[in-house]
Amino acid sequence: MSWTISVDDIDDLARGSAVLGTGGGGDPYIGGLLAKEALRRHGDVTVVTLDELPDDAVVACVSMLGAPTVMVEKLPSLDEVMRPVTELSEHYGRPITHIMCIEVGGVNSTIPIAAAAATGLPVLDADGMGRAFPELQMVLPTLYGVTSSPLAYSDEKGNVGVLRTVDNAWGERIIRVAAVEMGCSIMLSGFHMSGATAKKALVADSLSLCVNVGKGIVDARAEKVDAVERATEILGGRVLYGGKVTDVERATTAGFARGRATIEEDGRTLTLLFQNEHLIAELDGEVLATTPDLIMVLDHETGEPVTTEGLRYGQRVRVIAAPADERWHSPAAIEMVGPRYFGYDLEPHRFDGSVRPGSPIADAATTAAPGVTA
Repeated sequence: MSWTISVDDIDDLARGSAVLGTGGGGDPYIGGLLAKEALRRHGDVTVVTLDELPDDAVVACVSMLGAPTVMVEKLPSLDEVMRPVTELSEHYGRPITHIMCIEVGGVNSTIPIAAAAATGLPVLDADGMGRAFPELQMVLPTLYGVTSSPLAYSDEKGNVGVLRTVDNAWGERIIRVAAVEMGCSIMLSGFHMSGATAKKALVADSLSLCVNVGKGIVDARAEKVDAVERATEILGGRVLYGGKVTDVERATTAGFARGRATIEEDGRTLTLLFQNEHLIAELDGEVLATTPDLIMVLDHETGEPVTTEGLRYGQRVRVIAAPADERWHSPAAIEMVGPRYFGYDLEPHRFDGSVRPGSPIADAATTAAPGVTA
């Protein structure tokens, strides 16, 4: 059933999306401000479930691509968010009817709300990942043959372009260079697809989940119960470890925030390795969880999510893990987002510590024809 997002919902949405962003996705406060401004100016946004989506709908994402650390100083504007949407509609000569989140991580859950408010379009209660990943091609629609291009992009200076590539991996390679040249963060609109394809290729009810997680954390504090445990319960995950942040190594390179963090307690050390998002969690050298399952850092007392750019020495945090959409454990998906893709010689470890493969995705394509709108 459809529902609406108002200004009053944004804080819960931003908080929950920062949790599901697994450390990446940009500062939720900044994205929340942008969405609130658009909602105040243009009114509430209708949220449509995948079940309600017409098969002939025209769906496209609106998102930010780049290093989350940059957004703290390089604030996006509503005009910058809108330009790629307008450019993509003009390119196809047919208006977009529904806006989707490419990921439910940080600003990429709230920027589509801003775009939907400004255009008067509905947004889908769905996204392309069910979490956040650092590269453009790392979405479930890639496995269903949906191409990212034509991909419209813009920056804060008014530069706008449309990129066509042979596949989504090449889209990532080329658009990342453009992003670096344009200040390490840009706005995008792409992954143009039909409603029928969206129903198969997207993760359902993910915006609702963000709101539920965000609200659950606040309600737990009001009830004076453990907010971290509440978030973990909603996500169906487990707490991996808790302690004090003792070291953070972080650098912005090639359009990514890369690094590691160490968390210590009672003589033991948890190491987190990240590239925008947390990829590996190891306790004294033992792997506890890896990508594609979700690894998240929350404040020990408040349950507030801590992004990779927000990690600081001395913070007391707890690290939790939760299951990804099961399709992320299929062989084709592991090849795209598993530990070895990021340079770690590890088998994927699920959130519960087990090592077991997933099944191939039914109806998924193995290749995406250039320029095809599925």
